[in-house]
Amino acid sequence: MALKIEYTPYRLFFKMPAITSRSVMHDKETYFVRLHDTDVPGVYGMGECAIFRGLCSDDTPDYEARLNKLCRLVNMGGISMSEALMQASSSVRFGLETAFADFMSGGLMKPFASPWSEGRTSIIINGLVWMGTATQMRDRIVEKINAGFRCIKLKIGGINFDQELELVKFIRKSFPSDKLEIRLDANGAFTADNALKRLDALFPYDIHSIEQPIRQGQFKEMAGICKQSPIPIALDEELIGTFSNDYKLSLLGEIKPHYIVLKPSLCGGFSDADNWISVAESIGIKWWATSALESNIGLNAIAQWTACHDTKVPQGLGTGALYTNNIVSPLVQSGQSLRYDVSKQWNIPDLNWLK
Repeated sequence: MALKIEYTPYRLFFKMPAITSRSVMHDKETYFVRLHDTDVPGVYGMGECAIFRGLCSDDTPDYEARLNKLCRLVNMGGISMSEALMQASSSVRFGLETAFADFMSGGLMKPFASPWSEGRTSIIINGLVWMGTATQMRDRIVEKINAGFRCIKLKIGGINFDQELELVKFIRKSFPSDKLEIRLDANGAFTADNALKRLDALFPYDIHSIEQPIRQGQFKEMAGICKQSPIPIALDEELIGTFSNDYKLSLLGEIKPHYIVLKPSLCGGFSDADNWISVAESIGIKWWATSALESNIGLNAIAQWTACHDTKVPQGLGTGALYTNNIVSPLVQSGQSLRYDVSKQWNIPDLNWLK
């Protein structure tokens, strides 16, 4: 097998600004990779190295140069594909794993085949409500509920907390917890000093969980919050990077969250995400998967990987409609269901592939 890798940069443009407690995004940089075997002409496996500037562990000024170097090493026979995967940073590993799995499956954009990728099942997803003004967020909540979502995820921490609390009250006034699940994502917007007070204020409204109430890296403080919080805590940013299984077990064993949220492009690729699941389940911690603003190429891979796991909880895979220039794909979102429509085709634009 004589594998060759090519890559190309691609910039995604948001339909409207994407606001979190960390930043406001108008566009997003990403890189596509494709892999082929010179002995098997015409078959290409494709993936996405979905760098997330300002958040991912491999956000470096020389990101493209490092990707280029890794590709050249493989292309010149300096290292094997397995060695490249071991050396790759999180988002690059995510892209290369996808491309390799896709190539081995025949290059049909089905890296992780399952009944879902054959169009026979659907994945239930949460309705993501981005930050904005209180009025904008209220309108978006109504829009998601009217679209048929039964699990709403609100990003909080961008406006006054009292206003965010009023939004939660607004939802619960009309929709009890047996009709609508509310998830919150603070993206580390609370502090160790005010987190428990705010969690107590949210408790009466039957919140399913809250992701990353305080910024990552505060292990002792997060452990205390998990122990005392009246609302289940989910770790998200805490998982970013590539770590050994011993570290994973130590981290989860110390903090003891109720859930972990897996973003494969940020937490070490699919191999590390699988390891996170094994470690978490061994100590009774549940999980779900979330996309990290990938294009439809990365989102498709995450959805196919998720569908291969026996999980029935709503997943965070509803980001495909965020961009004006996303890759045209068979991914179809209808209300809270994400499906792979086998009657539709991928439409990959002409790209300038670099070696």
